[in-house]
Amino acid sequence: MSAAAEILVPGKAGEGEALVLTAPISFWGGVDPKTGRIADVRHPQHGEVIAGRVLFLPGTIGSSSASAVLMELVHNGRAPAALVLHEPDAILLLGLIVAREMGWETPMAVRLGRDAFETCGGRVRIAEDGALTVSGE
Repeated sequence: MSAAAEILVPGKAGEGEALVLTAPISFWGGVDPKTGRIADVRHPQHGEVIAGRVLFLPGTIGSSSASAVLMELVHNGRAPAALVLHEPDAILLLGLIVAREMGWETPMAVRLGRDAFETCGGRVRIAEDGALTVSGE
C-alpha cells in the first residue's frame, strides 16, 4: 500500500514496524518517557514499545502534559520513528515543534484517513514529502 499523507509537523523521514493503536491513548501516564513503553494497564496495547516504530494514533486522551511527554521521548531517544494521526492534536504536536526549536532531531507527524489505519501493518516508511509506503505484513 502507498498513500500521500498530509504533513502536520515536518521532521526526519521515518521507517519502522507499524504499531496501530486500537484505542486512543493519554501520553501523560499512558506512555513511559524513559522506555517508550505503553504503561497504561487499561490500554489494549499495554506493554508495547512505541520507540522506533511508526505509531498510528486513532486519537489521544487529552492532557496538556502530552506535549511534554512527547518531548521527553524525543530527548531520551525513545520517540516513535513517525506519528500518523487521523486528525491533528495541537497539544501533542506542540511537543514535536518545541523539540525542533530546541535543536533536537524529531520524527515527522502526518495525517492519514482513519480507514487507512486498518490496512497499515508490517514495515512502514514515511518519506520527507509525506509519501507513506507499507511493505510486508
